[in-house]
Amino acid sequence: MDKLLDFISEHLSDDTTRLILDKSKWPEIDMETAVNCIESRRKLKGKVQEWYDEPRLIFPLKLSAEQCSSSSTGIYKAQLAARIAGKPDWKLADLTGGLGVDSWFFAKEASKVLYNEMQTSLYNAASHNFNILGSGNILLRNRIAEKGSISDLLDGFCPDIIYMDPARRGEGGKKVFLIEECSPDILTLKDEIFAICRHILVKLSPMADISMVCDRLGERCREVHIVSSDGECKELLIWMDREWTGGFCIKAAELPAGYPGKEAAVLTFTPEEEKTGCAEPAEEIAGYMFEPGKSLTKAGAFNITGIRFGLGKIGRSTHYYITSDPDKAEQLKDFGKVFKILSCSPLDKRSIKEAGKAHPKAEVTARNIPMTSDALRKKIGCSSGGDVHIFGLRSDISGNLIITGRRI
Repeated sequence: MDKLLDFISEHLSDDTTRLILDKSKWPEIDMETAVNCIESRRKLKGKVQEWYDEPRLIFPLKLSAEQCSSSSTGIYKAQLAARIAGKPDWKLADLTGGLGVDSWFFAKEASKVLYNEMQTSLYNAASHNFNILGSGNILLRNRIAEKGSISDLLDGFCPDIIYMDPARRGEGGKKVFLIEECSPDILTLKDEIFAICRHILVKLSPMADISMVCDRLGERCREVHIVSSDGECKELLIWMDREWTGGFCIKAAELPAGYPGKEAAVLTFTPEEEKTGCAEPAEEIAGYMFEPGKSLTKAGAFNITGIRFGLGKIGRSTHYYITSDPDKAEQLKDFGKVFKILSCSPLDKRSIKEAGKAHPKAEVTARNIPMTSDALRKKIGCSSGGDVHIFGLRSDISGNLIITGRRI
């Protein structure tokens, strides 16, 4: 093991394809494992920096490093689980342990965590890694989580929460999105799990349809968390409560750089609030324009965003918002992008020509107008770059507009 770890550290920056081709130079090294560890460590850099910084850890499968949680989302889940448990001395069972990142973060909050992984190579790696990391409150299992097996898998461990991150790849590594196509299938296991503990926390693909997921999982869905960071929607988390039938709320969470030192920006609402609400139209396009972040967009918070923040919406199907209040604009930066509006004109040949002349470098976005962003960029004649963003947007009141703004 020491020779393997030394080799990985010494060749961390090397071309892994060349290492495989030249593996005969190092007959004492399991080159497949070494290359998987090298490529996994590269993926963990900046993602789970604590693990990247520990050279004694091993990672047998590159895909697990690609799919594991980041530090920020791992911390968010652990804090959510602590709130769900609602007591200082709580336990969690992770039935789909994978690389072990989530279990590791859960163990920082919980009194005990049971890590279970079906693949023996990952289980063995986790056993080694948790020992190196000093995670003494994690129990390990190498069992298959399937219908009729959960009680035996837990083997006397009594969790307050059972966590699952079902594999979202089917035969041949093809990505799947339906719950029943994931492994294990939460639809077939949820009743069995509820007979054992009250709370289930499930991580699903951020591409999953929220309404369809909650409809399939049933009335025990209590909260849906949409978690984004670094401008990307990272996770969809479903909290199911055996004793809950009151409908679910949606929590759209944007994790800032520096989280958890800086608080997450979270907008909480119910589907009914979004459905029955109506954002006021923006009668004047001036001041500041807000572009919702990935969590608000995924959540479908199109009316509630305008209502909660007191914003004017540019168009019913144009999800951009206007405010003249600089303090409000500053607050909105936590939830997405805010632009100081520099100009606003009808979208015609003259305004397009003037925009290109004034801003030879700019980012361009077209929404709800009869042309794509690329087509609008070509008409403007600008190249990417600079600090100005040019928008082609449809206003319900003013028609098609060209708006220039500078991000604050």
